[in-house]
Amino acid sequence: MKSLSLFVLLLLTMLSACAQDQIANKEEQIKLAIKAAPEESRDEAKVYGYDTAGELVVLRTGTNEYICIGDDPNKDGISVSCYHKDLEPFMERGRALRKEGKDFKEIFDIREQEVKSGTLKMPDDGATLFVFSANQEDYDPSTGEVKNGNFRYVVYIPYATVESTGLPLKPEAPVMPWIMDPGTHRAHIMITPPKSN
Repeated sequence: MKSLSLFVLLLLTMLSACAQDQIANKEEQIKLAIKAAPEESRDEAKVYGYDTAGELVVLRTGTNEYICIGDDPNKDGISVSCYHKDLEPFMERGRALRKEGKDFKEIFDIREQEVKSGTLKMPDDGATLFVFSANQEDYDPSTGEVKNGNFRYVVYIPYATVESTGLPLKPEAPVMPWIMDPGTHRAHIMITPPKSN
């Protein structure tokens, strides 16, 4: 029984070490996360990343209007994002609901109700989210360089519609802006340039 307990302890220690090896150090996470932000705003942006337990934590406090989110080590590929600070209540609420195990529809419905009731604030004038992604093999953590990375742009304009914006419900040409979730708290303009690779 003692040898079994020792084996289990050793196994847990090895698994913990593997999990820690999988998570990049603070400087690497910050360097990658801020690639999603406009270049002139990267040095002052707030950055969230992951600790050794895989929990999302603040890696750097910011002094400007941008908040960046580091790459999730539990997901394939590279994906970092940056958004205007006025979107933080919306984003934070989504993270909390996902942690509770809620699915996409549940999160959508809960936030819709909360925005309508006034308990969740959305930006009055719209706000932008930048997403930068790449294949895992195109990222070199030793240099921080990313090859063949691609941007996606999302401009949140709560309760906007096709009629109020003149935007279509789907893109009809490369890079053409279009509106998603019109008429809801999550209405947003999507702009997705073609992948460079």
